[in-house]
Amino acid sequence: MGGRDSGQPGQDPHDGHGGHAHPTTHAEPSGHHDHDGHAGHAEHGRQTEHAGHAPSSAHQGHAGRGAHGRHGAASDQPLTPIPALTEADHAAAFPELAHHAMEHASPITTMVLFDRLEAWDADHGTGQAWEATAWIGGDIHRLWLRSEGERSGGRTESSDLEVLYGRSVTAWWDLVGGVRQDFRPRGRTWGAFGVQGLAPHMFEVSATAYVGSGGQVQLKAEAEYDIRFTNRLILQPLVEATVSLEDEPQEGIGSGLGKLEAGLRLRYEFSRRFAPYVGLVHERNFGRTADYAETAGGHTRDTRVVAGVRVWF
Repeated sequence: MGGRDSGQPGQDPHDGHGGHAHPTTHAEPSGHHDHDGHAGHAEHGRQTEHAGHAPSSAHQGHAGRGAHGRHGAASDQPLTPIPALTEADHAAAFPELAHHAMEHASPITTMVLFDRLEAWDADHGTGQAWEATAWIGGDIHRLWLRSEGERSGGRTESSDLEVLYGRSVTAWWDLVGGVRQDFRPRGRTWGAFGVQGLAPHMFEVSATAYVGSGGQVQLKAEAEYDIRFTNRLILQPLVEATVSLEDEPQEGIGSGLGKLEAGLRLRYEFSRRFAPYVGLVHERNFGRTADYAETAGGHTRDTRVVAGVRVWF
Protein backbone atom coordinates (compact mmCIF):
# COMPACT_ATOMS: atom_id res chain seq x y z
CA MET A 1 0.00 0.00 0.00
CA GLY A 2 2.89 2.35 0.75
CA GLY A 3 4.29 1.71 -2.71
CA ARG A 4 1.06 2.75 -4.45
CA ASP A 5 0.78 5.94 -2.29
CA SER A 6 4.32 7.12 -3.02
CA GLY A 7 3.05 9.63 -5.67
CA GLN A 8 4.49 7.86 -8.75
CA PRO A 9 1.62 7.26 -11.15
CA GLY A 10 3.63 5.21 -13.57
CA GLN A 11 4.12 2.42 -10.95
CA ASP A 12 0.43 1.45 -10.78
CA PRO A 13 -1.07 -0.27 -13.85
CA HIS A 14 -4.56 0.77 -12.81
CA ASP A 15 -3.51 4.40 -12.95
CA GLY A 16 -3.00 4.02 -16.70
CA HIS A 17 -6.54 2.74 -17.22
CA GLY A 18 -7.92 5.51 -15.09
CA GLY A 19 -6.03 8.15 -17.01
CA HIS A 20 -7.26 6.73 -20.33
CA ALA A 21 -10.88 6.87 -19.15
CA HIS A 22 -10.88 10.34 -17.59
CA PRO A 23 -7.80 12.40 -18.34
CA THR A 24 -9.08 15.40 -16.28
CA THR A 25 -10.24 13.46 -13.15
CA HIS A 26 -8.75 14.66 -9.81
CA ALA A 27 -6.91 12.32 -7.45
CA GLU A 28 -9.06 10.30 -5.12
CA PRO A 29 -8.29 8.14 -2.12
CA SER A 30 -6.38 5.03 -2.97
CA GLY A 31 -9.01 2.76 -1.56
CA HIS A 32 -11.40 3.59 -4.42
CA HIS A 33 -8.85 4.19 -7.18
CA ASP A 34 -8.89 0.72 -8.74
CA HIS A 35 -12.63 0.46 -9.01
CA ASP A 36 -13.00 3.97 -10.32
CA GLY A 37 -10.46 3.35 -13.06
CA HIS A 38 -12.33 0.29 -14.35
CA ALA A 39 -15.63 2.09 -14.09
CA GLY A 40 -14.29 5.00 -16.11
CA HIS A 41 -12.98 2.68 -18.75
CA ALA A 42 -16.37 0.93 -19.06
CA GLU A 43 -18.16 4.24 -19.20
CA HIS A 44 -15.84 5.42 -21.94
CA GLY A 45 -16.60 2.27 -23.95
CA ARG A 46 -20.33 2.75 -23.61
CA GLN A 47 -20.05 6.37 -24.66
CA THR A 48 -17.96 5.44 -27.69
CA GLU A 49 -20.37 2.64 -28.68
CA HIS A 50 -23.44 4.87 -28.45
CA ALA A 51 -21.71 7.67 -30.24
CA GLY A 52 -20.76 5.39 -33.16
CA HIS A 53 -24.37 4.23 -33.55
CA ALA A 54 -26.17 7.48 -33.08
CA PRO A 55 -29.59 7.44 -34.83
CA SER A 56 -28.87 10.61 -36.73
CA SER A 57 -25.65 9.22 -38.23
CA ALA A 58 -27.29 5.95 -39.25
CA HIS A 59 -30.17 7.69 -41.04
CA GLN A 60 -27.81 10.06 -42.74
CA GLY A 61 -25.73 7.15 -44.12
CA HIS A 62 -28.76 5.30 -45.47
CA ALA A 63 -30.15 8.46 -46.93
CA GLY A 64 -26.92 9.16 -48.77
CA ARG A 65 -26.84 5.68 -50.30
CA GLY A 66 -30.45 5.92 -51.39
CA ALA A 67 -29.83 9.20 -53.14
CA HIS A 68 -26.83 7.73 -54.94
CA GLY A 69 -28.88 4.72 -56.07
CA ARG A 70 -31.64 6.91 -57.46
CA HIS A 71 -29.11 8.95 -59.39
CA GLY A 72 -27.58 5.79 -61.03
CA ALA A 73 -30.97 4.35 -62.01
CA ALA A 74 -31.98 7.59 -63.69
CA SER A 75 -28.85 7.60 -65.84
CA ASP A 76 -29.61 4.06 -67.17
CA GLN A 77 -32.96 5.05 -68.69
CA PRO A 78 -33.04 5.26 -72.56
CA LEU A 79 -33.30 8.69 -74.08
CA THR A 80 -36.21 7.53 -76.28
CA PRO A 81 -38.94 5.64 -74.39
CA ILE A 82 -39.66 2.08 -75.62
CA PRO A 83 -43.35 1.70 -76.49
CA ALA A 84 -45.32 -1.15 -74.97
CA LEU A 85 -46.03 -4.22 -77.14
CA THR A 86 -49.48 -4.35 -78.70
CA GLU A 87 -51.59 -7.15 -80.14
CA ALA A 88 -50.66 -5.99 -83.63
CA ASP A 89 -46.96 -6.45 -82.79
CA HIS A 90 -47.59 -10.01 -81.58
CA ALA A 91 -49.62 -10.82 -84.70
CA ALA A 92 -46.87 -9.53 -86.99
CA ALA A 93 -44.17 -11.51 -85.18
CA PHE A 94 -46.13 -14.78 -85.00
CA PRO A 95 -48.50 -14.99 -87.98
CA GLU A 96 -50.87 -17.89 -88.35
CA LEU A 97 -49.55 -20.39 -90.93
CA ALA A 98 -51.84 -22.39 -93.16
CA HIS A 99 -50.70 -25.88 -94.15
CA HIS A 100 -51.14 -25.26 -97.86
CA ALA A 101 -48.90 -22.16 -97.63
CA MET A 102 -45.84 -24.25 -96.63
CA GLU A 103 -44.52 -25.03 -100.10
CA HIS A 104 -41.45 -27.19 -100.76
CA ALA A 105 -39.00 -27.06 -103.64
CA SER A 106 -39.81 -29.29 -106.57
CA PRO A 107 -38.06 -32.69 -106.36
CA ILE A 108 -37.54 -32.56 -110.15
CA THR A 109 -34.62 -30.48 -111.43
CA THR A 110 -32.97 -30.10 -114.83
CA MET A 111 -29.62 -29.06 -116.24
CA VAL A 112 -28.10 -28.71 -119.72
CA LEU A 113 -24.30 -28.41 -120.01
CA PHE A 114 -22.28 -27.79 -123.16
CA ASP A 115 -18.93 -28.76 -121.72
CA ARG A 116 -17.22 -28.22 -125.08
CA LEU A 117 -18.59 -26.13 -127.91
CA GLU A 118 -15.51 -25.28 -129.92
CA ALA A 119 -13.79 -24.64 -133.23
CA TRP A 120 -10.38 -26.08 -133.93
CA ASP A 121 -7.44 -25.60 -136.25
CA ALA A 122 -5.39 -28.75 -136.83
CA ASP A 123 -2.38 -29.73 -138.89
CA HIS A 124 -4.68 -31.09 -141.57
CA GLY A 125 -7.57 -28.64 -141.61
CA THR A 126 -10.17 -26.89 -139.49
CA GLY A 127 -13.43 -27.99 -137.96
CA GLN A 128 -15.84 -27.89 -135.07
CA ALA A 129 -16.65 -30.20 -132.16
CA TRP A 130 -19.13 -30.48 -129.32
CA GLU A 131 -19.75 -32.46 -126.16
CA ALA A 132 -22.97 -31.93 -124.22
CA THR A 133 -24.72 -33.46 -121.22
CA ALA A 134 -28.24 -32.96 -119.88
CA TRP A 135 -30.25 -34.52 -117.09
CA ILE A 136 -33.68 -34.35 -115.51
CA GLY A 137 -34.76 -35.94 -112.23
CA GLY A 138 -34.17 -35.92 -108.51
CA ASP A 139 -31.32 -36.77 -106.20
CA ILE A 140 -31.59 -40.55 -106.68
CA HIS A 141 -33.19 -41.19 -110.09
CA ARG A 142 -32.31 -39.24 -113.24
CA LEU A 143 -32.65 -39.40 -116.99
CA TRP A 144 -29.34 -38.57 -118.68
CA LEU A 145 -28.71 -37.38 -122.24
CA ARG A 146 -25.18 -37.31 -123.64
CA SER A 147 -24.01 -36.30 -127.11
CA GLU A 148 -20.72 -35.60 -128.87
CA GLY A 149 -19.51 -35.18 -132.44
CA GLU A 150 -17.12 -33.53 -134.89
CA ARG A 151 -17.33 -31.67 -138.18
CA SER A 152 -14.51 -31.20 -140.66
CA GLY A 153 -14.44 -29.68 -144.11
CA GLY A 154 -18.08 -28.67 -143.87
CA ARG A 155 -19.39 -32.19 -143.18
CA THR A 156 -20.20 -34.14 -140.05
CA GLU A 157 -17.72 -36.95 -139.54
CA SER A 158 -19.07 -38.36 -136.27
CA SER A 159 -22.08 -37.81 -134.04
CA ASP A 160 -24.00 -39.82 -131.46
CA LEU A 161 -26.69 -39.51 -128.79
CA GLU A 162 -27.03 -41.51 -125.56
CA VAL A 163 -30.20 -41.89 -123.49
CA LEU A 164 -29.43 -43.34 -120.06
CA TYR A 165 -31.18 -44.02 -116.79
CA GLY A 166 -29.01 -43.10 -113.82
CA ARG A 167 -29.34 -44.13 -110.21
CA SER A 168 -27.27 -42.70 -107.38
CA VAL A 169 -25.58 -45.47 -105.38
CA THR A 170 -23.43 -43.25 -103.13
CA ALA A 171 -23.14 -39.54 -102.50
CA TRP A 172 -20.61 -39.27 -105.35
CA TRP A 173 -21.34 -42.05 -107.85
CA ASP A 174 -24.12 -42.98 -110.28
CA LEU A 175 -24.77 -46.18 -112.17
CA VAL A 176 -26.11 -45.59 -115.70
CA GLY A 177 -27.66 -47.80 -118.32
CA GLY A 178 -29.46 -47.28 -121.63
CA VAL A 179 -28.81 -47.00 -125.38
CA ARG A 180 -26.48 -45.11 -127.67
CA GLN A 181 -27.34 -44.24 -131.24
CA ASP A 182 -24.60 -43.41 -133.77
CA PHE A 183 -25.62 -41.17 -136.68
CA ARG A 184 -22.20 -40.79 -138.33
CA PRO A 185 -20.18 -42.25 -139.94
CA ARG A 186 -23.06 -44.73 -140.19
CA GLY A 187 -26.12 -45.51 -138.14
CA ARG A 188 -25.63 -48.06 -135.36
CA THR A 189 -27.31 -48.84 -132.04
CA TRP A 190 -25.47 -49.85 -128.89
CA GLY A 191 -26.53 -50.98 -125.46
CA ALA A 192 -24.74 -48.97 -122.79
CA PHE A 193 -24.04 -49.35 -119.10
CA GLY A 194 -21.41 -47.81 -116.85
CA VAL A 195 -20.51 -45.59 -113.92
CA GLN A 196 -19.84 -41.88 -113.50
CA GLY A 197 -19.05 -39.60 -110.62
CA LEU A 198 -16.44 -37.78 -108.59
CA ALA A 199 -13.33 -39.76 -107.65
CA PRO A 200 -11.07 -38.87 -104.69
CA HIS A 201 -9.08 -35.64 -105.11
CA MET A 202 -11.95 -34.18 -107.20
CA PHE A 203 -11.40 -36.08 -110.46
CA GLU A 204 -14.53 -36.31 -112.62
CA VAL A 205 -14.60 -39.82 -114.05
CA SER A 206 -16.85 -41.60 -116.53
CA ALA A 207 -16.47 -45.20 -117.74
CA THR A 208 -19.07 -46.77 -120.06
CA ALA A 209 -19.19 -50.12 -121.86
CA TYR A 210 -21.07 -50.39 -125.19
CA VAL A 211 -22.35 -53.59 -126.76
CA GLY A 212 -23.17 -53.26 -130.47
CA SER A 213 -24.48 -55.44 -133.23
CA GLY A 214 -22.13 -58.16 -134.49
CA GLY A 215 -20.78 -58.77 -130.99
CA GLN A 216 -18.58 -55.68 -130.88
CA VAL A 217 -17.83 -54.34 -127.42
CA GLN A 218 -16.23 -50.98 -126.72
CA LEU A 219 -15.12 -49.35 -123.51
CA LYS A 220 -14.79 -45.58 -123.29
CA ALA A 221 -13.23 -43.95 -120.23
CA GLU A 222 -12.79 -40.25 -119.54
CA ALA A 223 -11.21 -38.30 -116.66
CA GLU A 224 -10.89 -34.56 -116.15
CA TYR A 225 -9.76 -32.26 -113.39
CA ASP A 226 -10.13 -28.54 -112.65
CA ILE A 227 -7.01 -26.65 -111.56
CA ARG A 228 -8.09 -23.28 -110.17
CA PHE A 229 -5.55 -20.49 -110.49
CA THR A 230 -8.20 -18.06 -109.23
CA ASN A 231 -11.93 -18.32 -108.62
CA ARG A 232 -12.49 -17.54 -112.31
CA LEU A 233 -9.36 -18.72 -114.17
CA ILE A 234 -9.39 -22.52 -114.45
CA LEU A 235 -7.18 -25.00 -116.31
CA GLN A 236 -8.85 -28.30 -117.21
CA PRO A 237 -6.70 -31.31 -118.20
CA LEU A 238 -8.64 -34.14 -119.88
CA VAL A 239 -7.79 -37.68 -120.96
CA GLU A 240 -10.11 -39.94 -122.98
CA ALA A 241 -9.40 -43.49 -124.19
CA THR A 242 -11.37 -45.96 -126.37
CA VAL A 243 -10.78 -49.73 -126.33
CA SER A 244 -12.48 -52.23 -128.69
CA LEU A 245 -12.86 -55.97 -128.28
CA GLU A 246 -12.97 -57.04 -131.98
CA ASP A 247 -11.58 -55.94 -135.35
CA GLU A 248 -13.96 -54.26 -137.77
CA PRO A 249 -11.97 -53.23 -140.86
CA GLN A 250 -15.03 -51.84 -142.64
CA GLU A 251 -15.60 -49.48 -139.69
CA GLY A 252 -11.91 -48.63 -139.28
CA ILE A 253 -11.91 -50.18 -135.78
CA GLY A 254 -9.12 -52.40 -134.54
CA SER A 255 -9.03 -54.53 -131.40
CA GLY A 256 -7.27 -53.20 -128.31
CA LEU A 257 -6.52 -49.58 -127.53
CA GLY A 258 -7.76 -47.69 -130.57
CA LYS A 259 -7.76 -43.99 -129.73
CA LEU A 260 -6.31 -41.72 -127.05
CA GLU A 261 -7.05 -38.03 -126.66
CA ALA A 262 -5.39 -35.63 -124.23
CA GLY A 263 -6.16 -31.96 -123.90
CA LEU A 264 -5.60 -28.81 -121.88
CA ARG A 265 -8.25 -26.07 -121.86
CA LEU A 266 -7.89 -22.78 -120.02
CA ARG A 267 -11.20 -21.06 -119.36
CA TYR A 268 -12.26 -17.84 -117.72
CA GLU A 269 -15.63 -17.88 -115.95
CA PHE A 270 -17.30 -14.51 -116.40
CA SER A 271 -20.06 -16.29 -114.51
CA ARG A 272 -20.52 -19.93 -113.46
CA ARG A 273 -22.81 -20.36 -116.46
CA PHE A 274 -20.60 -18.80 -119.13
CA ALA A 275 -16.87 -19.42 -119.66
CA PRO A 276 -14.90 -18.98 -122.91
CA TYR A 277 -11.70 -20.99 -123.26
CA VAL A 278 -8.66 -21.74 -125.39
CA GLY A 279 -6.68 -24.93 -125.44
CA LEU A 280 -4.45 -27.52 -127.04
CA VAL A 281 -5.56 -31.08 -127.88
CA HIS A 282 -3.52 -34.03 -129.11
CA GLU A 283 -5.20 -37.12 -130.59
CA ARG A 284 -3.56 -40.38 -131.63
CA ASN A 285 -4.65 -43.78 -132.98
CA PHE A 286 -2.99 -47.04 -131.93
CA GLY A 287 -2.68 -50.61 -133.18
CA ARG A 288 -4.85 -51.79 -136.01
CA THR A 289 -7.03 -48.73 -135.76
CA ALA A 290 -3.98 -46.68 -136.81
CA ASP A 291 -3.29 -49.14 -139.65
CA TYR A 292 -6.85 -48.86 -140.96
CA ALA A 293 -6.63 -45.04 -140.82
CA GLU A 294 -3.44 -45.01 -142.88
CA THR A 295 -4.92 -47.43 -145.41
CA ALA A 296 -7.91 -45.11 -145.85
CA GLY A 297 -5.60 -42.13 -146.41
CA GLY A 298 -6.14 -40.64 -142.99
CA HIS A 299 -3.75 -39.64 -140.25
CA THR A 300 -2.79 -41.53 -137.10
CA ARG A 301 -2.12 -38.46 -134.97
CA ASP A 302 -3.27 -34.87 -134.91
CA THR A 303 -2.62 -31.78 -132.78
CA ARG A 304 -5.26 -29.07 -132.55
CA VAL A 305 -5.53 -25.54 -131.24
CA VAL A 306 -9.06 -25.05 -129.98
CA ALA A 307 -11.18 -22.11 -128.87
CA GLY A 308 -14.72 -22.30 -127.62
CA VAL A 309 -17.17 -21.69 -124.83
CA ARG A 310 -18.54 -23.68 -121.90
CA VAL A 311 -22.15 -22.86 -120.97
CA TRP A 312 -24.87 -24.41 -118.84
CA PHE A 313 -28.45 -23.58 -117.94
